[in-house]
Amino acid sequence: MKDVLRTTGFYFEDIEVGAKFSTRGRTVTEADLVGFCNLTWMTESLFTDLDHDDEGAGAHGRVIPGVMVYAMSEGLLTYTMERTGMAFLHADFTVKGPTYVGDTIHVEVEIIEARPTSKPGRGLVRSRNRVLKADGTECIIYEPLRMLKAKG
Repeated sequence: MKDVLRTTGFYFEDIEVGAKFSTRGRTVTEADLVGFCNLTWMTESLFTDLDHDDEGAGAHGRVIPGVMVYAMSEGLLTYTMERTGMAFLHADFTVKGPTYVGDTIHVEVEIIEARPTSKPGRGLVRSRNRVLKADGTECIIYEPLRMLKAKG
């Protein structure tokens, strides 16, 4: 699974418990933040006000909403499910620390569960996804359960 150029996603049979891989990185820009806040109406001053008074909040820069970091991490993983992903079923989700404009993030994935469904042609896969900044700091950890197509 590692270092392979993929043009379609992983099929259920391609997945092995314990397998690990990383995505490429993506730098979060000011334009990303503004676009996301406008799209979602997430207009909290922490995210939209350049003069926001963040005393006591511990923020030192333009803070990115955790849900935006999550959405970007899912985008970084899209290639792993291209034409094979069937459903996103559940996720446990924890924000470990702030992400700021200018941070570069990537996702480190470990497969922690894989089992066939009761219906043929599909399987369930759970992974532990660690969203990390370039310096190795954890931003988010989440464990999605997905349904993937099987080859047969």
